[in-house]
Amino acid sequence: MRIGCVKCLFPVLSVAVVFLYMSLMRREIQTQEKQLHQVQQSFSIHSALLLKKLDKLESHLYAVEEKNLKVRNEKKPAKKLFPNSDLFKKWTVELSEDDQRKPEDLFQKYGYNAFLSDQMPLDRELPDTRDHRCIGREYPHNLPTISVVLIYLDEALSVIQRAICSIINRTPAHLLKEIILVDDHSKNEDLKTQLHVYISSINEKHPGLVKMMTHPEQKGLAQARISGWKAATGDVVAILDAHIEVHVKWAEPLLARIQADRTLVLSPVFDRVNYYDLEVTKYPPSAHGFDWALWCIYVPFPQKWYNQKDPSQPGKSPSVMGILVVDRLFFGEIGTLDGGMQVYGGENVELGIRVWLCGGSIEIVPCSKVAHIERAHKPYMPDLSSVMKRNALRVAEVWMDEYKRNVHIAWGVPIQNHGIDIGDVSERKRLRERLKCKPFKWYLENVYTALNPRNVLAYGALINDLQTSLCLDKGPVEENTPILYPCHFSTSQVFYYTASGEILADPLPSLLHDRSRCLIDPGSGRFPELSWCSNTEKTKHMYWDFKQGEAIQNRETKRCLEINAEQNGKYEKNVFIQDCRNQHWRIQNLIQDL
Repeated sequence: MRIGCVKCLFPVLSVAVVFLYMSLMRREIQTQEKQLHQVQQSFSIHSALLLKKLDKLESHLYAVEEKNLKVRNEKKPAKKLFPNSDLFKKWTVELSEDDQRKPEDLFQKYGYNAFLSDQMPLDRELPDTRDHRCIGREYPHNLPTISVVLIYLDEALSVIQRAICSIINRTPAHLLKEIILVDDHSKNEDLKTQLHVYISSINEKHPGLVKMMTHPEQKGLAQARISGWKAATGDVVAILDAHIEVHVKWAEPLLARIQADRTLVLSPVFDRVNYYDLEVTKYPPSAHGFDWALWCIYVPFPQKWYNQKDPSQPGKSPSVMGILVVDRLFFGEIGTLDGGMQVYGGENVELGIRVWLCGGSIEIVPCSKVAHIERAHKPYMPDLSSVMKRNALRVAEVWMDEYKRNVHIAWGVPIQNHGIDIGDVSERKRLRERLKCKPFKWYLENVYTALNPRNVLAYGALINDLQTSLCLDKGPVEENTPILYPCHFSTSQVFYYTASGEILADPLPSLLHDRSRCLIDPGSGRFPELSWCSNTEKTKHMYWDFKQGEAIQNRETKRCLEINAEQNGKYEKNVFIQDCRNQHWRIQNLIQDL
């Protein structure tokens, strides 16, 4: 029984052991699962932290790379190789050091930014700067034909091409007779090769439209314009510079005026093309005048033009700047241009005076606009003053009668025997007689009334007989106190004695509204002053009595302009106003005896 019971227990014990084993195994598994979960949880936490650190590291690396890239891409400003160049003072584009050399070389050659011109389209659009009343204005279809003459010397190829392109594109084809290029002996090789190719391509589309003539030697601006006029066959001739671009509808207003009156000589209104960036700047309509040195200046129109309150209307002008439009046959009748003019300058003023005195008139036409490059320097020579002086004296001799003295004074040369060869003027004087031209006095009284015919009796340096190596000098401008200074006879030592008794210190005023300084006795103190002649409160003592070789005495105060010697015999630099001690002065040039 006992043995049997024990035997019965074996299956029960086996099951129990199995259950116990399974229980232990389950518990072990749960423990391991728990441990595994803890490990997983810990790993997850560490993984998240690691990923976060990796994200931060990646962001940092991106930031560093971006900074390095920015540093690599940032270029240091190129060194300015030509800081004193008129081109780079105003042209603000950034160029490398290597790229600065070509623009500067071309600028020195042409006087404008030819480098930029070469990169611009030949048919570029221009801003329409006309008055709004011009834009819708209609003109007859049967206007006169026009020949356009372009004058040049060593011009940039692209500039000439752009001028031609603008004329073809903006002139009605039935009015444009021809374009005539006059080369005054240029040295550019591309004007002998590439320009010919360009002209040939145009003439393939428009047979015979563009013609070209070249002077075998340099003849100067006046002769180049005459050559162009002689070659022209149109009813009207427009003589232009080659560094221009015409605006839309530029020709019609000019042709309509000449159709109405063939004795007119016309000029469009110029817009300025900046020499440094070739941008167009609008210029308002103005008349063209000149000073006594015959340099061209802008002047107001006659008052009745402003009274119209319509700036689109033509206005009378004393002269032309150089660009001109004229009936071809009438231009020949009045003598074209003076072929005796040399190189550059003065021929346009001569034309202006002659047209008015000999039966024609001059107008500026605001509805005609031409964009014109204002060069920083001219191609003919760096300093044109010597030839301009010569040409001005030639004009004065033929056309200005007794007023020619003002041209001599403006250039600081004697009235008689100035020693400057102005060429043979006999043919031009015969032309004046043949055309029965009016005297220059009529021109001053009826045309150029703003030109001041001031009556100067003497001019030049003032020298005291006590010290002939020293001259009266204007001294530092900011001090307005004259001094004594070793004679050099240039601008600061030139004075003008007028018939009214003024001693003018500044260049002879050309226009009535021009300001000038006068020598004055302030009425107190020992020193003379230079004060604006129009400042009546300060200049009540500005009239002087003076005869050559005698004292300079103020009319109101009766005091004299004198110098003082120091104890060692040298003379002070100061000039004094004091009681007269019979000191004597001489002035360089007398127009009439004082």
